[in-house]
Amino acid sequence: MSDTSTAIQSTLVENRVFEPSAATVQAARIAGMDAYRALCAEAEQDFEGFWARRARELLHWHKPFTQVLDESNKPFYRWFADGELNASYNCLDRHIGTPREHKTAIIFEADDGTVTRVTYKELLAKVCQFANVLKAKGVKKGDRVVIYMPMTIEGVVAMQACARIGATHSVVFGGFSAGALKDRIQDAGAVAVVTANYQMRGGKELPLKAIVDEALGMGGCETVKSVIVFQRTPTAVHMEAGRDTFMHEEMAAQPTECPVEVVGAEHPLFILYTSGSTGKPKGVQHATGGYLLWAQQTMLWTFDLKDDDVFWCTADIGWITGHSYVAYGPLAAGATQIVFEGVPTYPNAGRFWQMIEKHKCTIFYTAPTAIRSLIKAADTDEKVHPKNWNLSTLRILGSVGEPINPEAWMWYYKHIGGERCPIVDTFWQTETGGHMITPLPGATPLVPGSCTLPLPGIFTAIVDEQGNDMPNGQGGILVVKKPWPSMIRTIWGDPERFKKSYFPEELKGYYLAGDGAVRSEDRGYFRITGRIDDVLNVSGHRMGTMEIESALVGKTDLVAEAAVVGRPDDVTGEAIVAFVVLKRPIPTGDEAKAIANELRNWVAKEIGPIAKPKEIRFGENLPKTRSGKIMRRLLRSLAKGEAVTQDTSTLENPHILEQLAKSN
Repeated sequence: MSDTSTAIQSTLVENRVFEPSAATVQAARIAGMDAYRALCAEAEQDFEGFWARRARELLHWHKPFTQVLDESNKPFYRWFADGELNASYNCLDRHIGTPREHKTAIIFEADDGTVTRVTYKELLAKVCQFANVLKAKGVKKGDRVVIYMPMTIEGVVAMQACARIGATHSVVFGGFSAGALKDRIQDAGAVAVVTANYQMRGGKELPLKAIVDEALGMGGCETVKSVIVFQRTPTAVHMEAGRDTFMHEEMAAQPTECPVEVVGAEHPLFILYTSGSTGKPKGVQHATGGYLLWAQQTMLWTFDLKDDDVFWCTADIGWITGHSYVAYGPLAAGATQIVFEGVPTYPNAGRFWQMIEKHKCTIFYTAPTAIRSLIKAADTDEKVHPKNWNLSTLRILGSVGEPINPEAWMWYYKHIGGERCPIVDTFWQTETGGHMITPLPGATPLVPGSCTLPLPGIFTAIVDEQGNDMPNGQGGILVVKKPWPSMIRTIWGDPERFKKSYFPEELKGYYLAGDGAVRSEDRGYFRITGRIDDVLNVSGHRMGTMEIESALVGKTDLVAEAAVVGRPDDVTGEAIVAFVVLKRPIPTGDEAKAIANELRNWVAKEIGPIAKPKEIRFGENLPKTRSGKIMRRLLRSLAKGEAVTQDTSTLENPHILEQLAKSN
């Protein structure tokens, strides 16, 4: 057993438990904990057989596989390697000739509220036309295509068209700067870029094509031969002759049929660059067969998907959530899904609730940052409170992106789910391809703030820095002990970095998730305590930032959001700095000091005196990307008093940094 000094201390206790209703259990694919345990036992007893059965049941194989898992070159695991298939065929073609052919695949709501619906048959026709466009441009199997698009049907079409012809796509979020885009085009060696003239967000027209032009003009992107432009708005843009063409004009000249390029199961489906600190971008590479299997299986298990569901994942296609639970998983599972172009606060902060009512959404999957900002809006403006809309069609809620604090969980459960909808609090990563630890709606008793238990076939554990298992109740490092089909295959062009980052030798060959976690002593439930590099060491006590943030947000009469980081301290080693968004105007002077003291005392009461923030700063918001992710590395710089030199072009509101740079 490890030296206890390496343990991450956990003092946040949550005793509330919510059992699934009898009706939910009865109707569920995995009904009750006994059914869940039976699947786990199946995976334990016959690991390869477990995955082979799922792969044969859920995917259409053009050439069946005979080998399930190849472990001959660890950690470069290969799944179903001698099998052949096509991802686009599995998402579209196989629904043709079935009742799903005329089923709505996508309900698209534009920023201005305009709604467009496409059936599976219509979506297939569009994908075939665009696949033919790519082929006409000389794009072939194995080539890389960068997609820099708004959240539209055309973005999904571009991804599916690449998969159809065996090209590897790399989607770059439409908020990244020209420099960040250039780095990704260059690293992938892309031969084509698919973009739009502009994107619409919150009633504003934001440039995309101009940023592509700037990126390509920086040099180093000579591999790009074609730029295909979706004309989202009527506004004209510069078009370079011989390189740039309009998507609608090119598609109009192409037939609506295009045969699929059959690829090996290990063929790279996509590269997705993880956002993070400065330095060379890290291209996470996923393989076709294993990735698609898990995207579809988790749609069925985690969301308990039924044929008449209307599924809505609010993530952008520029992130892994938008890959697995917009572009691939829902289509492979034959779902009807909502795709939304805009932002949750335009034209007001009731937009999500209005859309759930309008489209009769049954499964809603969003991020804790969005939930917390909408809590604040509802508390300050009665007109945008969810009680003003009919949310009775909802049956399952989901949370994704970072751990959800218990008080936000309770608000979500009460005000959005009407205390009847299970919340699937999903833990997973870009690198895992799909959900890893999550409640199952018809099986798992829910505990606010806990992602509960791993899915069948996923073998997670909490270990110390030598890879030894930690006892329940004691925090440590989250690892996955066995490979799984949708796992990252490598970092594009950098296999050594892949091994070093995810399979360090000191952890016995386990996959390193990079998160700290703790398992409850009673149920063995997992709770994520934050990134390992977000662990604070205060006077020899190691604490996860998530617990302190949860305690602050638990002061529901005052606090809307909070983010906690550490800064060096001569006395305690590290000092806790909290950045807090209040449910009232920013205080100044003596009032600010009084509120800060009140919050310090609150944290001391909830967790203990050791967790009291040394410094509390107030702001109107936290520095977030346009996808809603809090950029804690910027907060660390501010806490240390350093100038922010990192790229801030993806920030929703860069001016917030000036506000938070000042101590109260």
